[in-house]
Amino acid sequence: MIRDITLGQYYGVESPIHRLDPRIKIIATILFIVELFLVDSFVGFAVSIAALGTVVAVSKVPLSFIMRGLKPILLIIIFTFCLNIFMTSGQVLWQWGFLKITKEGLYMAAFMALRLVLLIIGSSLLTLTTKPIGLTDGIERLLGPLSHVGVPAHEIAMMMSIALRFIPTLLEETDKIMKAQQARGADFESGNILNRAKALIPILVPLFISAFRIAQDLAMAMEARCYRGGKGRTRMHAMKMQGRDYTAMVLMALFLAAIVLMKIY
Repeated sequence: MIRDITLGQYYGVESPIHRLDPRIKIIATILFIVELFLVDSFVGFAVSIAALGTVVAVSKVPLSFIMRGLKPILLIIIFTFCLNIFMTSGQVLWQWGFLKITKEGLYMAAFMALRLVLLIIGSSLLTLTTKPIGLTDGIERLLGPLSHVGVPAHEIAMMMSIALRFIPTLLEETDKIMKAQQARGADFESGNILNRAKALIPILVPLFISAFRIAQDLAMAMEARCYRGGKGRTRMHAMKMQGRDYTAMVLMALFLAAIVLMKIY
């Protein structure tokens, strides 16, 4: 399951989505998340799925690789689905004791589960199609105007980029620790969910030690390269909007306008 987490990973292929300006992809991701919370009908979700499916196809990232990222949160999706089924009042379809399934509960459960799945897929596409350095530059440029009022735009962008970049590294380190402990007789797969959770506790100490070691190595590497923050720093590749970026902006605006019109009418 550790290998199934795709958040923070970059899938390197040549595609129009990969070539888009990172700023456009960050804005598009934020607008897509906002749009998911504006949608209040399955017709709106159908439009969202069609739009997201088109982006996935154009990005050339395999759908199986993207869907693999849903496995670690499958339990959360199931829990959310069941919670909405049994805790939503309305027209009762089935009841046993205090448990009851309502028509409104089924609707809300499917609604929330679908929203959560689309949210994870849409967010994962940002890191799958954008290199960490591009993501850092994009966030810094978007936060640039706030630097005039004292907001450390470069430092915030750097922290977010490092956090995303080291998710795969920490997952790989976790996998190594689990394999080392399994070789010494540890069992992480048998028993119920509670027993499995307890079996993972001995992993935390070596994982924290490894995380601090990685952080120290990174700090030393940055100091060795004379890193002193964003002031006065230049970039090898300057960001410049191109025709495909403006086209993506227009398509993004049309999509959002369609969702808003569907909500109004």
